[in-house]
Amino acid sequence: MFENLTDRLQKVFKDLRGHGKLSPENIDEALRQVRLALLEADVNYKVVKEFIAAISERAVGQDVLQSLTPGQQVIKIVHQELIDLLGGQTEQIKLDGKQPVVIMLAGLQGSGKTTTAAKLAKSLKSMGRKPYLVPADVYRPAAIDQLMVLGESIGVDVHPSETSQNPVAICRNALIAADEKNLNTVIIDTAGRLHIDQELMEELRQIRAQVEPAEILFVADAMTGQDAVTVAEKFKSDLDLTGVVLTKMEGDARGGAALSIKKVTDRPIKFVGVGEDMDALEVFHPDRLASRILGMGDVLSLIEKAEAVVDKKQAEALARKIKKSEFSLEDFRDQIQQIKKMGSLEQIMGMIPGLNKMKQMQNMPKPDESELVRTEAIINSMTPVERRNYQIINASRRQRIANGSGTSVQDVNRVIKSYSQMLKMMKKMKGFSGGMAGGRKKRKLPKGLRR
Repeated sequence: MFENLTDRLQKVFKDLRGHGKLSPENIDEALRQVRLALLEADVNYKVVKEFIAAISERAVGQDVLQSLTPGQQVIKIVHQELIDLLGGQTEQIKLDGKQPVVIMLAGLQGSGKTTTAAKLAKSLKSMGRKPYLVPADVYRPAAIDQLMVLGESIGVDVHPSETSQNPVAICRNALIAADEKNLNTVIIDTAGRLHIDQELMEELRQIRAQVEPAEILFVADAMTGQDAVTVAEKFKSDLDLTGVVLTKMEGDARGGAALSIKKVTDRPIKFVGVGEDMDALEVFHPDRLASRILGMGDVLSLIEKAEAVVDKKQAEALARKIKKSEFSLEDFRDQIQQIKKMGSLEQIMGMIPGLNKMKQMQNMPKPDESELVRTEAIINSMTPVERRNYQIINASRRQRIANGSGTSVQDVNRVIKSYSQMLKMMKKMKGFSGGMAGGRKKRKLPKGLRR
């Protein structure tokens, strides 16, 4: 999402680092470029004005201008101000107090409330909570059915709502049902409209009065930019929101909503949606996003994603296979599936510090997600014997695999070649580590020096 902004800012910082000493004029020009970059990213102009003023005040101080590395000092200031702009610190969802805890989702139609409700339920379930999904949108066709299907897919109970019922009564009855079932977290998916109207707001106010939610989260589509911020202001004044969930953060929008919404609404971003999968909801960390925007990567999030999808026992078994040169195409496929669970390749690459600065990476095309899907389909079209012994895959077998996976023989050849090259690399690494181990053996001392 922030690719263009990141590129622009990195160019500004590169120019700053090129100066041995900085003058107020150098800093003014750099901040002018930062201002333009933020405005092009669709950040609220009032937010940009305050942001630049805060940086300017700190950057023209003597401790920066007389520093040995003034360019780096300015970057440090921008990084800290960006963290503050995004919220300063991670805000956890409120789960204590009166049980069951009620979390109410609000927002316009199409913002992703229903999917977010299911994602949040799955996330809370993994934390040991017992969530209860409540479909209170009786107006949108199939909204109730959608939440029923999603709830079943993640193993979470869904309140039996009907379109003929009153949304306020649905929420009131759901709270009673959750208490009877000993479910401690009620997540309400409220109705949205294509625009804000008094009828919608009045219904939401009545639901709030009946269930007394611990959290009222505004769900906003990050792709809508400034519009999301404007709508959030209205919801905040009418409902007293406690936080924001930004959906579709994996998209290619400019990112203005994410950089503006906290400052404008004075409400923290608590979660971000980063994909369609039920696992694609992340706790929002201002410091990590600030680092990614400035091209510094996000190693902590990368580690957390890896830990969430990698099974420790499977990883140990895989290590043993690699050590014994038993890494099969089935293992290759399993690794592809784990990578896919971590998110898009572009997203993963963006979390690796300095990767986008490497010259050999800058002119490369964006990673093709469909290549992983193709590779997985090709391996799945092989027989178990072929996956364990790729050398038996002759011309006729390759044609059959291509037909079965809907690909070409060239595609099959490419997968097998990539796999065989990987095996060769593993053998080299094994030989290298063996050589290193051998180098650590104790040398025999001359007889006269032995104890």
